[in-house]
Amino acid sequence: MINTDAQQQLYYLPALNVQQTRRTLLFISLVLVDLGMFVFSFRLAYYLRFEAISIQFLWLYQKEEPPTEFYLGLILFLVPLWLIVFWLFGLYDFKNLFSGTEEYALVLNACTMGTMVIIFMTFFVPTFVIARGWLVLSWLMLVIFTEIGRFALRRIMQTMRANGHLLTSVLFIGANEEGKAIASQLQSDLKTGVRIIGFVDDDLAPGTEILSDIFVLGPVYSAETLVNQGGIDEVIIPATALPREKLLNLLQTFVVYDNLTIRLTSGLYEWLTTGVEVHQVGTVPLLSINKVRLTGMDVVLKRLLDISVSLVVLPFFLLMALVFAIAIKLDSPGPIIYRRRVIGVGGKLFDAFKFRTMYIDGDKRLAQYPELRRELEQNFKLKNDPRITRVGRLIRSTSLDEFPQLINVLWGQMSLVGPRMITYDEQAKYGKWRWNLVTVKPGITGLWQVSGRSDIDYSERVMLDMHYIRNYSIWFDLHLLWRTVPAVLAKKGAY
Repeated sequence: MINTDAQQQLYYLPALNVQQTRRTLLFISLVLVDLGMFVFSFRLAYYLRFEAISIQFLWLYQKEEPPTEFYLGLILFLVPLWLIVFWLFGLYDFKNLFSGTEEYALVLNACTMGTMVIIFMTFFVPTFVIARGWLVLSWLMLVIFTEIGRFALRRIMQTMRANGHLLTSVLFIGANEEGKAIASQLQSDLKTGVRIIGFVDDDLAPGTEILSDIFVLGPVYSAETLVNQGGIDEVIIPATALPREKLLNLLQTFVVYDNLTIRLTSGLYEWLTTGVEVHQVGTVPLLSINKVRLTGMDVVLKRLLDISVSLVVLPFFLLMALVFAIAIKLDSPGPIIYRRRVIGVGGKLFDAFKFRTMYIDGDKRLAQYPELRRELEQNFKLKNDPRITRVGRLIRSTSLDEFPQLINVLWGQMSLVGPRMITYDEQAKYGKWRWNLVTVKPGITGLWQVSGRSDIDYSERVMLDMHYIRNYSIWFDLHLLWRTVPAVLAKKGAY
C-alpha cells in the first residue's frame, strides 16, 4: 500500500545529526557520576578505617590519629588514576555502556586492577605506606558504589528513552523478512532507545508502509543521500536483504562516516535468540551459536534466585497443599497431583507438577462439545472448560494450582520466571521459534503471565516468550516477579 502523505515527506529528515552531542552529554554525565562515586568511596573507606568506633573490633582497625592530610592528598591522586583505569578498561566506550552484567564485570575488574597498582606502588616506593584496611575497604566501596551509580544512570536513561528522549535514529537498509522482524523487535521495546526513521529497499516503492508509521524512503542507493542529510545515527543492514557485492559496496561507503554506527545482522535471526560467540579458528573468525541462552554469571544468579525464593515460599506451600489435598479429594475422585509432560531445556521432556483441577474423565466430558474441542486444538486453552472441577476452577482463578512446580524449580527442571511450559505437540505453534524456546527453562510465571495470560492470543504468547528470552536479565526476572503479584490478584486471564 502506497501512502501519499508519506511519499511527500520521503526525504525529510532532521538537518542536525545529534548523536555526537548526545554522546558527549552522556560521557560528561557518566564521568561526573563516576567522580562522585570515587570520592565518596575513598572518603567512606577513610571514615570506616580511622573514625568509625563501631568497627574497632575488626582486625583491620588499629586505633591511631587519623592522618587526614596524607589521605586527602592520596585521594586527590587516586581519583584521576581511577578515571584512567576505567578508560583503559573500556568503561567509557559506548559499546560497553549500559550492558548490565558485562559492564558491572568490567567495573569489578577495573577496581581490582587499580587496587593492584596501589599495592605495587607500596612495594617500589618505600615512603609510600598506607593502611591495608583502608585499601581493602576502598576496593569494596568503589565496586559497590560505582556500580550503584552506573545502575542509577542506566535506569534514568531507560526512563528517558521510554518517554521519547535520548533516542537513536536508525535507518534500515532492506525491508525483507529479517529486516522487518528485527525492526519490529526494536520498536516494541521502548527502553532500547531506538527510533526507526524508515527503510530503503529496491523491491518496494517509496511510501510503502512496512510497520506502523514506518515507510520505505527510497531505493538502496538513496541511503547515502539520507545519511548525508543528517539525523541518522545508525544504519542496520540485514545480511539476507542484499547481494554480497551490493552489501560490500555499502559497507565501503559508510565506513568513512565518523558519526555513523553500522550494524550488520548475521542472517540467522531466528537462531540468534541464544546469542553467539566469535571464535578464531586459525586466522578465520567464525560464529559459534550457544545451545543455551544463559551462561556464566547469568546461570548462577538465576539459580540462586530460584532456590532462595522457593525455600522461602515452600513452608507456606506445604500448609496449603494439605488444605488443597483434602478439598480436591472431597470434590472428585482422582489423584491430588497432576503430572503434565512438558518440554525443558534442550528439548528434554519432564513431568511438571500441578494440583489436579480436572475430572479424571475430562476427555469424555469434552467430547460432548465439538466446538470446544476445536477451540482447544487451536488455542490449547478453554475459557469455559467442562473438564474443570468446582475446586479446580477456584484454584485456577488464583493460579495456586501451579504451586507444586516449586518442586520442579528446586530440582532444576523449571525456573520461577521463564517462558510458558508447553507440551511436545505445542511445538508446532512456535514455528521457526521453537528451537529458541528450549534454550531456557520454562517458568512458573513470566511475561505472558503479567500480560494477560489466557486472554492474549497464541501468536502474541509466542512473541512474549521470544521477547523474554532475547532480553533476559536478572533485573527483568525480579521485575516480572514483582508484577506477578498484582496480576494474580487481578485474576485477569486466569481460567
